[in-house]
Amino acid sequence: MKKITLLAMSLFFVFGFVGCTENTTVPTTLEQVSLTVWASELDQELMQSMIDAFKVEYAAEAIFDIALGSVSESNAKDEVLTDIEAAADVFVFADDQLNELYIGGALQEVVENTSAIIAANGGANSGSIQAATRGGKLYAYPMTADNGYFLFYDKSVYTTTDVLTLDGILAAAQADGSKFTMQINNGWYLYSFFKGAGLTLSYDGTVNTCDWDSASHTPAGADVVRSIIAMANHTAYINLTDAEFVTGLNDGSITAGVNGTWNAAVAEAKWGDNYAATKLPTFEVDGTDYQMGSFAGYKLVGVNATSDYTYWAMMLAEWFTNEENQILRFESRGLGPSNVNAASSASVMTNPAISALALQSAYATVQNVGGTYWSPTETFGNLIVSGGLTLEGDIQTALETMVSGVEAGQVG
Repeated sequence: MKKITLLAMSLFFVFGFVGCTENTTVPTTLEQVSLTVWASELDQELMQSMIDAFKVEYAAEAIFDIALGSVSESNAKDEVLTDIEAAADVFVFADDQLNELYIGGALQEVVENTSAIIAANGGANSGSIQAATRGGKLYAYPMTADNGYFLFYDKSVYTTTDVLTLDGILAAAQADGSKFTMQINNGWYLYSFFKGAGLTLSYDGTVNTCDWDSASHTPAGADVVRSIIAMANHTAYINLTDAEFVTGLNDGSITAGVNGTWNAAVAEAKWGDNYAATKLPTFEVDGTDYQMGSFAGYKLVGVNATSDYTYWAMMLAEWFTNEENQILRFESRGLGPSNVNAASSASVMTNPAISALALQSAYATVQNVGGTYWSPTETFGNLIVSGGLTLEGDIQTALETMVSGVEAGQVG
């Protein structure tokens, strides 16, 4: 590891000149530090400004050569794991990639200022810290806490009472002649119903474990599916992809929908003063209301375990994710902070989408699933959307088939 810690530098200056009375000039030779950073193509200008500020902040301690490259957060793990030693020293990635990066030995454990970082992000039990932790140790720096979903709606169509329940939303949309959307042929959103009903999904780093086909749980998995089918059959419901959701907003056919912060600007531009957002609604199963759950997603900053400058790489990762820069990232890009002080700042708290995400966070869990989760849940959702699975159909068998696929052995 090529680094000079602050303590080592201090000892050098104190003890290196003991007995020297004729020449007390402090040496001007500083460590040369070369680092590479990978971040989203959308974040290049912002990250470069943070790098420039970092170099100024620590100019008295090292001479930095920091190169910034463009690598999407969604496939950072693929780039890193292709050749860990050739990968960036510091890189931004989505939290669902942490398992593979950890298993692959690509991540340096966070060993500098660890307690302060955990506290700044809400403590050891917070979602962002859990997302960055494996085996009881912190392996990444939380950067954002906004990769989740909630309810957008047009206040001219829905009252604050309407949006509390799925039935209320559908009734108001029907009366208006418009539509409500939530993409059920996508496992990210389909999870909401089963999680809300108390059924479970977990991942141990090798395989998923899922009890959504349980017949003994209350409510049973098949009963939850009947509620989903009832929604899908409602005349005021439409299943749309993310891109189709934006189209529906713009053409006025969609007046409420489940989506995320990335489309907040579109909704606000369309609805203006009537733009609103809140947590997901409750839904009914056999006469009992259940609050919809959700996945919570985070963006993290990792340090390469093979970096030649581990200390400075960690310092830079911490810099990118500190309170001030999380506020700057929100103000520049609208990305929600994981840092609790940044999240409670006035500019963040007045943002409808971020506030809605905060409300939903009480019912959200960290997205920690293996790769075999996605295809079976998409297939199951498509059965419902296409009408291939009806209230009179063999729901239990379809559920068991989905769960069998979700639990198939596969790492990642």
